[in-house]
Amino acid sequence: MSESFREPCPWRIVDDSGGAFTMGVIGGGIFQAVKGFRNAPSGMSHRMRGSLTAIKTRAPKLGGSFAVWGGLFSMIDCSLMKIRGKEDPWNLITSGAMTGAILAARNGPVAMIGSAAMGGILLALIEGSGLLLVRTASLQFPTGPQFAEDPTSPFGDHKQYH
Repeated sequence: MSESFREPCPWRIVDDSGGAFTMGVIGGGIFQAVKGFRNAPSGMSHRMRGSLTAIKTRAPKLGGSFAVWGGLFSMIDCSLMKIRGKEDPWNLITSGAMTGAILAARNGPVAMIGSAAMGGILLALIEGSGLLLVRTASLQFPTGPQFAEDPTSPFGDHKQYH
């Protein structure tokens, strides 16, 4: 789903990397807090200390992983926009597939193909649901607002009322 309120391309990479880092740190922090609490020895002070230790050790790493994914995704998206000359859902789907493939490159070609397929499918589902949501919302108001200047509007001709 192309968003017209996004930053221009050089800044979009930094913006998306920072946003992905923040999501990774917050989401990872919550997940690690629960995991650290559950895996700590019994006793509230041990569990709280275990929770805090898990957050401090794992949340920044998860945030960094998310930031790498977000930055690489944005760089590929910006490159595709420059090459193709337009911003459409195909750029995002291709960016997701290419990001998945690049990040799985160390695990071999089979892993790259699987990760590319998952990245492309995930982004296609996200883009498809966004387009479906926009289409559904636009069907609620099929004719749009009627303006006074509209010649087809029954209220558009002010001369007959003066």
